[in-house]
Amino acid sequence: MGRKIELSKDGFCLSEGEVEGFLERVVTPLGNSAKADVPKRFIGHRVYIIVTKNKEEI
Repeated sequence: MGRKIELSKDGFCLSEGEVEGFLERVVTPLGNSAKADVPKRFIGHRVYIIVTKNKEEI
């Protein structure tokens, strides 16, 4: 049985077979907004960002 990520908000469920990989990035400032850089190979892919309670010091 594969791993499964379940979020209680709106019944969202994502199984391991649907995921190409996981990335950990720090969100950095960009003007009046923010960004998280990902590899170019993910251009055009749907991505999900999971925000943790722990903050990184930038």
